[in-house]
Amino acid sequence: MSISPTLTAYLNREHVHYDVLPHPEAFRALTIAQMLRTPEKKMAKVVIVKVKKRFVMTVLPASWSVDLRRLRTVFDTHHLRLATEDEITHLFPDCELGAMPPFGNLYGLPVYVDQSLTEDEEIVFQAGTHSDAIRMRYWDFAALVYPVVGKFHRPPDKSGHVIRTAPH
Repeated sequence: MSISPTLTAYLNREHVHYDVLPHPEAFRALTIAQMLRTPEKKMAKVVIVKVKKRFVMTVLPASWSVDLRRLRTVFDTHHLRLATEDEITHLFPDCELGAMPPFGNLYGLPVYVDQSLTEDEEIVFQAGTHSDAIRMRYWDFAALVYPVVGKFHRPPDKSGHVIRTAPH
């Protein structure tokens, strides 16, 4: 499978410069960042959550986790959970499971980007497959997606391990 046809068509139609970065098959954004020698903070990962009855795309740095407590506050609800694999497969039919690009707008999903990703000039993300990534300017990405920017991450501790908190 090549990169997501939906994404390719959109980026080409909008005349946005991007680089396709082929890499050995990998299933974690953090592993891809290491393979591509990309700073972990620039490598974005996508986490899909279900808020009440709708799905929302969250985008954050590869080594960080979504803080569901913070998201419950952002959306002012306790009815929030991670999407299931079956739900994700249905939402992104032209992407390999877990490799969806952060362009929720192309799939009918609102996009929430963690504020930390706005601090770098570039963003790198999976392109719909486990063997291709895309690098582009962050502001080009933002101009195409119109994400809501907020703070909903849980950074790793100094040892690099994600700090775990009890579910709410």
